[in-house]
Order: sequence, then structure tokens, then C-alpha cells
Amino acid sequence: MSGCRLCPRSCGADRSGGAKGYCGESSIVRVARAALHMWEEPCISGDNGSGTVFFCGCTLRCIYCQNHVISTGAAGKAITVERLSEIFLELQKKGANNINLVTPTHFVPQIIAALQRARTEGLNLPVVYNTSGYECVETLRRLEGYVDVYLPDFKYLDEVHAGKYSAAADYPDVAKRAVAEMVRQTGPPLFDSGGIMTKGVIVRHLLLPGCLKEARAVVEYLFHTYGNQIYMSLMNQYTPLETLDSGPYPELARRVSPRAYDRLVDYAIELGVEQAFIQEGGTAEESFIPPFTLEGV
Repeated sequence: MSGCRLCPRSCGADRSGGAKGYCGESSIVRVARAALHMWEEPCISGDNGSGTVFFCGCTLRCIYCQNHVISTGAAGKAITVERLSEIFLELQKKGANNINLVTPTHFVPQIIAALQRARTEGLNLPVVYNTSGYECVETLRRLEGYVDVYLPDFKYLDEVHAGKYSAAADYPDVAKRAVAEMVRQTGPPLFDSGGIMTKGVIVRHLLLPGCLKEARAVVEYLFHTYGNQIYMSLMNQYTPLETLDSGPYPELARRVSPRAYDRLVDYAIELGVEQAFIQEGGTAEESFIPPFTLEGV
């Protein structure tokens, strides 16, 4: 991990030597939570829960990030690759439907090593790669044979928004290439007898305040490009942070209106989208964000 090029930032940090990359992390794995999680899509969480492992640091760092406590490295615990493999097996024993790797990009080599170790000791669950969508194709190719389900965001098609809110004006092109590689690896969606996805891609889009036009463009792009090869997840859970109230992004210091979200869902239906998850009710609540108390770490 010297001269790190795992993510599109290509910061070149010598993380193996202890330096921190753009992600804010060195080569030592840090995790903030490892527990059964009920708040994913139904085919991921099911009745038993998804075995989520929340990694510290982030290669994107959106200014509205709901998990900013861990994406900025303010919480978390350093662990070994051996301990990470043990965590995977412990989640399996707890009845998890899958192993759900949340914000994993900058720890891909360590994750692969941990999965290899865990598989020799009996790990047989599907592995979910839960990501911002800001991924290098080369890094994704290293995961072929290790990841069964890809769960990427597709945040922007507007380069201006991508640059303003995530300091990544190249996000649209990067995410397009990343999703294409994910679909190539998994093929069409597959489910077990209990309705849990065992293979496939679910692309998430979080509707931001004032960004309905862009959200429609994202849905249209995904549907026209992939059709029934993927599922979409249209999310209304945007939760404005207090730090946005007096900052330079007043347009994000409010929740998404129910009317705007309904219009997005209606647009997807009009396009002919059938394979999509939608959210109802009060998902935009602080209680939706899990506590990062080192549970299971």
C-alpha cells in the first residue's frame, strides 16, 4: 500500500509506512461497528439482519455525510486482518444474511486477505460491497470472486454538484465505469428461497434537496443502460446536519419534501422501472443512523 492508488483520488500516500491517504487512514484497518443491521433494503437485511462492518475513513467525504463521525476518523478502533476475519465469522454465527462491507474501498487488500482466511474457517455467506460508487475499475477487478452483491451509490450526474458537495467533479464518469464493472462481475440478480439477494447489483440514489431534476436523470440513465440487470433503491432519508445551517450550503440545510420524492418515484414508474425499492414514512430521522460504539469490534 505504498503509493496508494486504490481509489480515484490516486493520492499516492505511503500508507504501508504509516502515512494517511486522502481517505484519512493508513494501512491499519479501523472499524467502528460490526453488528446485525436491519435498515438496508429488504433483500439485504431480511428478517435476520445484514452483518454490517462499518470501516473508518472515506475516499469521498461528502459535506452532508450522515456517517461523518466515522468517515472523518473521529470514531473507530484499529484491528488486525486476523481480527477482521474473526468478525466475519462471528456475524455468521449470529445469523447474518450476508457480510456487508460499508465504505470499504481503502481497505480492499486487507479485506481480501480477511475473506480468504475466514473462508478456510467456514465463512459461506454472500459478501456485499457497500460503497459510494467512487471506485477504480482496477480495484473492483481485484474483488471478483470475493464480492457477490454490489451496493453502490450513484450520487450525481452533474459535475458541478459532484465537485461542490463531494470535491469530485469526475464522479459521474467514475461511477458509470464502476457500475458497469460491477454488473459485468455479478450478472443478473439472483435470490435465495428466502428472498435474500445472493448475486447482483443494487444502485442507490439519495434524493438531495433541490436536486429532483438530477435524480430523474440518474434514474433514466440507469434504467436505459441496464434495465432489469440491476435493482435501484430510491432514498428519501436525507438528514441535514446542523453544520449546514450557517455554512456555505444553505440549500442542503433542509429535508427533502414528500412531494419531491413522490415525483421522483412517479417518474421512475412512468419510465417503466419495475425493479426498485422505495422508502416510506419518517426515514429522515437521527435514529436511522446507527450508533458507532465499537459494538462487535
